[in-house]
Amino acid sequence: MSNPSRKTVESDDDALVAASQRGDTEAFGALVEKYQKKILNVAYRMLGDYEEACETTQETFLSAFKAIGKFRGDAAFSTWLYSICMNHSRNRLKERLQTNAHSGPSLNDPEAVEGALSSRAAGDDPLPDETLARKELQEKVQTCINRLDADHREVLVLRDVQGMSYEEIAAVLKISDGTVKSRLFRARDALRIQLAKVMGEL
Repeated sequence: MSNPSRKTVESDDDALVAASQRGDTEAFGALVEKYQKKILNVAYRMLGDYEEACETTQETFLSAFKAIGKFRGDAAFSTWLYSICMNHSRNRLKERLQTNAHSGPSLNDPEAVEGALSSRAAGDDPLPDETLARKELQEKVQTCINRLDADHREVLVLRDVQGMSYEEIAAVLKISDGTVKSRLFRARDALRIQLAKVMGEL
């Protein structure tokens, strides 16, 4: 069953993309403003480093701007944009493997972890009542996400952080729905193993 609000979003994007392809930089700026926080959040969750996430976000929109003329609308603009972000994130992760690997602690409460995964986008202003414990939990969960393989990290971020459907994730990563589901199952299991290990270290 189609989602009317999603159709409206895609229709608005189509108009902005068409204007961008005609050289309207203000239209492309509107697309940047619309998606920059979401792209930043994905990049941050993938990389675990705010500065790198900001750089990756800039690279994503620069690549999109350069290639906007080639966009044919076979998928939604947002799907195309997330794919570009994932490619840049993968490249940074590959480069990082040659230097250092991230490590760190976390908690073993699945509900708390899920809450931290679906937390505010990186770079949002702190909520007035946000506690130190919640900040520490988010940092710890992110550290455990950093320990996951890239394939597992991708599906976990897109599903549990961005709330994408299996079909959307399949389109972004160019894999089947079945592969999305199996990777997500293994990703969540791997994350919980990491959390359990940390609990043993404390």
